[in-house]
Amino acid sequence: MRQEEELLTLLKQDDIDAFDELYWKYQKAVYQNAFKLLHDSLMAEDIVQEVFISLWEKRQSIDTSRLVGGWLFVSCYNRAVNVLKKKLKESLVIKDIANTASYAEIEGDPDIHGIQIEILEQAVKELSPQKRKVFEICKIQSKTYEEAAREMNISKHTVKEYLSEAVHNVKDYAARHSGEGLLLFLISCYL
Repeated sequence: MRQEEELLTLLKQDDIDAFDELYWKYQKAVYQNAFKLLHDSLMAEDIVQEVFISLWEKRQSIDTSRLVGGWLFVSCYNRAVNVLKKKLKESLVIKDIANTASYAEIEGDPDIHGIQIEILEQAVKELSPQKRKVFEICKIQSKTYEEAAREMNISKHTVKEYLSEAVHNVKDYAARHSGEGLLLFLISCYL
């Protein structure tokens, strides 16, 4: 096996064999690191793939004098933390929906929980692909306009416009297809 500095130099020259060697050298440790944080093998495997895709995409900016392992583990950690934040936010949203549904059940409509989720999902599905992505990045993943702009390769101003339109469309859809409970829930959680 070649030395890591040599592998990184070759990687910067688009050498796929060097990438493969680095992948097989680190993939198990990156997986274990992700699994330790997430306790979910499928998510850990996804993160391994994302980390190594990112390594390939950023190969030109790699510092060949430093070990790549540190970069891989920081990237893995950041991605795992983002997944945990998203899971936490989703669980809080589900809890809020359940609380709203419990209120509705007291009012006499036991199926409101499923209906509200369907209405919310449908409202988001009806957004254009760009607006849906901005909504998911900014409202579901709680990322900033700048982060969304970088991720989508568009301007911060465009992100702000898309998000404003998406929020308006989701509110409008919820108002047309549900009672006041879902609209109030959406406003408190997302809008």
